[in-house]
Amino acid sequence: MAKNKTTETENSVTKYLSSITEEKRRLDCTALVDLFSSESGYEPKMWGAAIVGFGSYHYKYASGHEGDAPMAGLSSRANAITLYLDFEGEEKEQYLQKLGKHKTGKSCIYIKKLEDVNQEILGEMVKKSLTYVRAKYAD
Repeated sequence: MAKNKTTETENSVTKYLSSITEEKRRLDCTALVDLFSSESGYEPKMWGAAIVGFGSYHYKYASGHEGDAPMAGLSSRANAITLYLDFEGEEKEQYLQKLGKHKTGKSCIYIKKLEDVNQEILGEMVKKSLTYVRAKYAD
C-alpha cells in the first residue's frame, strides 16, 4: 500500500507563510489562516510541505487505503491560493455563487486574491466543511 505524501508535520506555519515571496500573497494567506482558525476553532498545522490544515479526520476507502487529512485547509500555489473545503451539492453551489471571483477543481477552490471573495461567505463555508467532514467520517 502506498504511503500518503501529505501528513501532518511539526513544520512551522509561520515559517511557511514567511517563505511566500510575493508580499500580497503572503498577506492574503496569513489573513486566510487567521480566518480559518477563527471559524474552525482549530490551530493551524502544516500538512506536508505546503498545506496549512485545520483539524483532522481519518478516512478509509473500500480499497483498504486509509489515512488522515485536514478537515479544511489552504495552500499558496504557483497560480492561485488553493482552498480545501469539503461539502457537496446544491448548498455548496449556492455558497460558491455568493463567494466572489474563484475557480473550482474536483475538490478545491482557487482564488487569486483575498479581496476577490466575500470573507463572510468563506467563513460560513469553512464551518460547513467541518460539519460535513465530521458527519461523513464519524466513527
